[in-house]
Amino acid sequence: MSTPPDQPAPLPADAAPPPAEHAQTSLADVAVEPGVNLQIHLRKIPLLAELSNEEMARVKADLRIRHYAKREVVLQKGAAGDSLLFLLQGQLQVIDITEDGRAIGLRMLAPGDFFGEIAVINGSMRSASVVALTPVLVALLPRNTALHLFSHSPSVANQMLRFLADKLQRDSEFRALLSIHNTAKRIYTFLDLLKEKKDDGDVVENLPTHQDIANMINTSRETVTRTLLALTQQGIVKKGQHRLIIIKPEELQKLVQG
Repeated sequence: MSTPPDQPAPLPADAAPPPAEHAQTSLADVAVEPGVNLQIHLRKIPLLAELSNEEMARVKADLRIRHYAKREVVLQKGAAGDSLLFLLQGQLQVIDITEDGRAIGLRMLAPGDFFGEIAVINGSMRSASVVALTPVLVALLPRNTALHLFSHSPSVANQMLRFLADKLQRDSEFRALLSIHNTAKRIYTFLDLLKEKKDDGDVVENLPTHQDIANMINTSRETVTRTLLALTQQGIVKKGQHRLIIIKPEELQKLVQG
C-alpha cells in the first residue's frame, strides 16, 4: 500500500553524515533524502533563505522529503492541513474538482514555491488538490514548525505577507480571465499572465501541456492547440524546449486588449 499524501515516512536514523569539511554548511543548509545521494540546499528556498542557523537546524530536523510520480496526487482536497510543502524539483498544478467531476486548474507551481499555507495557518482542511505534472520532489514541514516560523521569524512572516498579497492579486486576475467569453482571448490573456521578462525577451517558462492549459481556462485541448499554432504562424510566439518565447509582445498585447 502506498503512503497516503501528506503522510511521509521519517528519515532513517542511520543516514550517512556529510563530509567533515562541509559540516557547518550541511548542518544548517542541507537535507539528505533516504536511500539517495541527494543534497537539498534549503537556503535556495526563498521562504527559508534568511533563517538563523538555529531556526534552520530546527527546520532541517523536522523536514521530510518525498518523491511523487507524474499525475500522482500530492495534496488531496479535504485532507488535514498538517504540513507546509515546498516544491524542490518538477512542476505541480493546483486543481479543484467541479460538481460534475471536471478538473479545473487554478495555478502552476515551480521549484522554490511553497503551498498548503492556508490550511496550515487556519488549521483547516485542504481547499484544493495538487497534482504532479512531472515527477517531483517535495519537502514537507510539520504544521507546528511552520507556525513557529510564521510567528518567530520576521523574514518568513514578511515573505508570507507579500506572498498572500500577490496570491490575492493573481487570483483576482485569473477570475477576470475566466470571465472573458471569447475563448481565443482567454488564451492570449493566460499567456500574458504567465510571461516573465528574460534576457531573450518575454518568455513563458515550463509551458503547461495543451490539455493542462485547457483545464485551467475552461476550454478544449483542440482550441488551445489551434490558437497557439495561429500565434506561431503569425510570428507572435515561438515554441522552445518546455517554454514559449513571445517574439512580438506588442502584438500579443493588442490581442489581449481586443
